[in-house]
Amino acid sequence: MDAAFTAEQDEIRRTLRDLLAKHSGPGEVRAAVRTAEGHDRALWRRLAQELGLPGLALPEEYGGAGCTATELALACEETGRALLPSPLLATAVLAAPLITALGAPAQRADLLPRIAHGALTATLAVPGGSMAAALGLTADNRAGGWAGGGRAGGVQARLGEGGWRLYGEADRVLDGHSAGLLLVAAHTGGYPRSRTLLFLARAEAEGLTRTRLTSMDETRPLARVELRDTPAELLGPDEAADVCGALAATGRTAAAVLAAEAVGAAAGALARTVAYVKEREQFGRAIGSFQAVKHRLADLYVRVEAARSAAYHAAWDPAAGPLALAQALEAARTVAGEAVQLHGGIGFTWEHEAHLYVKRAAGDELLFGPVHRLRDHAAGQAGLFGDVTPDGLVRGVAVR
Repeated sequence: MDAAFTAEQDEIRRTLRDLLAKHSGPGEVRAAVRTAEGHDRALWRRLAQELGLPGLALPEEYGGAGCTATELALACEETGRALLPSPLLATAVLAAPLITALGAPAQRADLLPRIAHGALTATLAVPGGSMAAALGLTADNRAGGWAGGGRAGGVQARLGEGGWRLYGEADRVLDGHSAGLLLVAAHTGGYPRSRTLLFLARAEAEGLTRTRLTSMDETRPLARVELRDTPAELLGPDEAADVCGALAATGRTAAAVLAAEAVGAAAGALARTVAYVKEREQFGRAIGSFQAVKHRLADLYVRVEAARSAAYHAAWDPAAGPLALAQALEAARTVAGEAVQLHGGIGFTWEHEAHLYVKRAAGDELLFGPVHRLRDHAAGQAGLFGDVTPDGLVRGVAVR
């Protein structure tokens, strides 16, 4: 297999890196997250219209570029390096693939071109803040516990004369306060015949209340979404869709993209740290010249490159996404922590940019991990510890 990137892929990376270097420095990031939207609208419009970022992996028939998850992962590696706050992850990585996989022809024709051109942002809202479980990254999502189990918890959907209505609440919805479209996972059929379906809820729908939450990582805006007799539209032509299967497939690709983004963040933190130790002097010489500092930086470099290799492999084969994500999140957490240490006293101040990377690493692991659960579920699916039940219990040790 030829693992080298094409000239087009390298151009995507270079163009995006140059643009973000000019318009998404630490100062611009801090200013963007304090806006009502939580991101720079002008920069997002430019990324969408000039670079076609939200439509990078969408089919050409819907106004997209027709690229693959590899190109999207490379782009997200650069947005991760800059810690760019944007609707890209929620819209292009989570919502758009689900609309493509499950949407009726009329829904795809209406929504995907607007997403591709940046006119519409979207997100996935799952109850209980259990995004990792819903996407099948840390548990079998067919067990249904993440969605409330069909009882009073979660979001309930009822079909009446006026169409579908949603009741319930979803926490920690990524970009939920600003997205123009919500894909809501909801139960229908009652407890005995409960099943989970996806519904489209417009931002202006009646009974929809969205509250931006205070989150550890401000570059990942989270919101609480409350639905009180909210009109919604079923995603897809009928109720026979395999929603859990589509969520799991989206989760594998999303894990690969998230792994690349985490690698970008780790590489950005490492690059800033290397630049600092070359300038900071102690005892008449740069601290980067001391052997102990060199060893620590070398260890971090190895971690980043190993995680990058895993992320690139996952972009080619999304089945490896969860394990690549675990390795990348661990690398990001380690590098960010060491970046604070190697910056010395200034690195421990809350206002220093090193803490942006610490918060991103911690926030992503809370939202899409934790690392040990990602690895445990992947090992269970591979049969390394015997047969695993949907609720995560091991029936017995497999003998090979």
